[in-house]
Amino acid sequence: MTEEKNLDIEFQIQGQWKTDIAIAFALEGEGADDACHFTQTAAPWLSIAPQWRDFHGKKDEHVLLYGPPAMDISRCMVLGLGESKDLSLEDIRMAFGKAVSACQDLGLEHAGVDIVSMARIGAKLGIAKDAFAKELALAAKLALYSCDAYRKKSEKPRLRKLFFLLDDDFCDDSLKQAVRFAEAEAKGICLARDLANAPSNVMTPSRFAEEAQNVANYHNFSAKILGREEISAENMNAFLAVTKGSAEEPRFIVLEYRPHHIAEDAKPAVLVGKGITFDTGGICLKPSAGMEEMKGDMSGAAAVLGTFETLGRLAMNGVFPNRPVIGIMPLCENMPSGTATKPGDIVFAKAGKSVEIINTDAEGRLILIDALTYAQENYQPEYLVDIATLTGACAVALGEGAAGIFSCDEKLSKKVADRANALFERAWPLPVWKHLSKELKSNVADMKNCGSRYGGSLTACLFLKEFVSDDINWVHIDMAAADNADNALNPKGATGYGVRTLTDICFAE
Repeated sequence: MTEEKNLDIEFQIQGQWKTDIAIAFALEGEGADDACHFTQTAAPWLSIAPQWRDFHGKKDEHVLLYGPPAMDISRCMVLGLGESKDLSLEDIRMAFGKAVSACQDLGLEHAGVDIVSMARIGAKLGIAKDAFAKELALAAKLALYSCDAYRKKSEKPRLRKLFFLLDDDFCDDSLKQAVRFAEAEAKGICLARDLANAPSNVMTPSRFAEEAQNVANYHNFSAKILGREEISAENMNAFLAVTKGSAEEPRFIVLEYRPHHIAEDAKPAVLVGKGITFDTGGICLKPSAGMEEMKGDMSGAAAVLGTFETLGRLAMNGVFPNRPVIGIMPLCENMPSGTATKPGDIVFAKAGKSVEIINTDAEGRLILIDALTYAQENYQPEYLVDIATLTGACAVALGEGAAGIFSCDEKLSKKVADRANALFERAWPLPVWKHLSKELKSNVADMKNCGSRYGGSLTACLFLKEFVSDDINWVHIDMAAADNADNALNPKGATGYGVRTLTDICFAE
């Protein structure tokens, strides 16, 4: 699988600074002495560089400054951030992502970040230097990501190193640890992007299972992978109903991570991810326009596996979650054929309830209910979190780039949404209104798998809730509008949304 172009992040102490280019930050109206504080010791030409005359530090403005080639720092890129009152860390992340990409486009092999410049801006915004450094490191990694596995090999220049240029006041271990945390997050996010960007003829359920086994082997996690017979033996008939039209065999993946310092009887966080490796809609066939994007209907499962990659990388740095973590990923295709499930068919889910399948394109909830039941029967979750590209209705409600967060515990849904937003995974808590359950009543079964088009994301949530015990801290994340983007930190395609939020839940107090 591809990754963020193998960008290594290293640290240079004052007196050792040497890089192809230094990146600094400037607020509107600031000059060289403010913006490029300590790089002047390694690049004394900065204060007299003529390019300053036309640079004003406005938002989205940047300037390239050139000095004598023999200097340890012979180039400097200054990013204009505008006025501090209008500035956010998200703005800085995007600006820095663009800057790192620009450095690569210039054919440079390494770049440095002026940490004093960064800390000065952070102080004005009330952002701790460690948090600031973490976001810059992650922004650089994500900005350079590309999905190259299916292209002809090229020798395009790559930015290979990013140096954090430190002085004596910014050389503590906490800043370095924050950067290493960001690197672990980047590994997980890029893996999730790779999985969801892969074409469905490559990323089949079996191939996804191989990737999950590779992650488990590398990080010494426990892995259990069930095939069709084992899935049937578990009475996961709702899951199997979705698989009936496909020639690809389904897989049901369970990963377990039990950190050595956690008590054996500690309750785990159980993460469940929807894994439809391609969704045609089944017999209720989707329109052809845009159907190619349905290779990403396994982004929920990708986020779960990406989270395990992040947790494994953190463990390599001696950082462990506060509880065991279980990952459950049901994987299959949803295809039309002579053997496919039809509208009006009735199946008995693993929990014993009968479901009338009104719409075969409401398939994600069918595989999730059996996975949620499996989670509760085999574990005692402290948190049970499912994440899925579940409903277009959620995208209509919240717009592009945001996920809906649902829980019967409104405080919990707000907490998760707040943490997600703090991690730049946009989210909003949505209600679980039980009066809408009437939409799911069936004349011939215990319930239908969908209601009317009104409040579709809410009724989908209520359908899942029918299979979750009231005494469990359950959170449902509908990421249908957040799994695809095109911006400075996300070259067009899968986003890896959810990895940061799910990781945060594993560390929650």
